[in-house]
Amino acid sequence: MMDYDEFGHFEENMAEWGLAPRPVRVRRAYVAVEGLRQVSALVWGDTAPELVLVHGSAQNAHTFDTVALALASALVAVDLPHHGHSDASFYGPRAPREHAEDVATAINALATAPVSLVAMSYGGLVGIVVAHQYPRLVRRLMLIDITPGVDARSSRHVRDFVEGPESFASFDEILARTVAFNPGRSESSLRRGILHNALERPDGSWVWRHQRHGAATRSPVAVGDLWQWLGDLAIPVTLVRAMGSSSVVSEQDVAEFRRRRPDDDVIEVDGASHSIQGSHPLELAEIIRRWT
Repeated sequence: MMDYDEFGHFEENMAEWGLAPRPVRVRRAYVAVEGLRQVSALVWGDTAPELVLVHGSAQNAHTFDTVALALASALVAVDLPHHGHSDASFYGPRAPREHAEDVATAINALATAPVSLVAMSYGGLVGIVVAHQYPRLVRRLMLIDITPGVDARSSRHVRDFVEGPESFASFDEILARTVAFNPGRSESSLRRGILHNALERPDGSWVWRHQRHGAATRSPVAVGDLWQWLGDLAIPVTLVRAMGSSSVVSEQDVAEFRRRRPDDDVIEVDGASHSIQGSHPLELAEIIRRWT
C-alpha cells in the first residue's frame, strides 16, 4: 500500500509555487449533519475563519491547498457531501439544495458568519443556493468558472474526465489519465491531487473518493431557477472566469451574468484551466485577498 499523509505535502506545494517555507496550522474537522452523517473540512489557522472555500464536482478540500498557503489566513475548505472525507449523501454527488443545507451547517459550526464564500464549478451552484436560502450566513459570494448557464454541452470535456473508469489497476494508470486531461499542470501537482482525491484498495487498484460511495438512495429536491436566485441576491457577487481551453463559462454566460448583476465584477484569468485554483493558485489567492 502507498503511504499517505494528507498533511505531508505542504512543503512540496510551497516549493513548487515559490512560497516562503513556514509552519502550517491546519486541522481536519467533522460536523454532524442529518443524524449520524458527517461533513468534513480543513480548518486553516488559529483564529475564527470568515472565509469559506467550496470545491467542484469530483474534487475535495485539498484542491485549495496552494491557495490557502498563499493566503496564510484563517479559512475553512469544505469537503462537499459524497466527496473527500465527507460521508456519502443520500442524494448522490450532485444535489445542490441538499448539499447547500450541509454546507450551511458546516459554516455555522466552523466559521464566523456572515462569511465570504468562494465556490468553484458545481460548488458554485451549491454556493448560490446557500447564499439564497441562508442569507444571514454569506456577506459576499465568489463564483469560480461557473454560472447557472453551464450545461452538459459546455462542460463536456470536464464530464468526460469525471465520468471515466470506475477504478484503475494501478497508481500509474490513474496518474496517466489525469495528466492526459490536464495539459499544462505539473505531474507533481497532479500526483498530490490524486493522493488526496483517490483511495488505494487492498488489491492495489485505485478508486476516486467521490466514486467509492455508489449511487444515490433518494431523489434530490429540484432547485429553483438558479439564474433568478443569483439575480435576487442582495450581496456582492464576483465571477472569476478561466480563460484557458478548459473553461466551461461561455460569452453568453458572461453576458447573462452582467445582465443579472450589472454592478458586480467579472474577473478573467488568462490561460487558466477550469480549476483555476490548480493552474493559477497564486493569481486566485491574490484575487481573493483583494476581494475580502
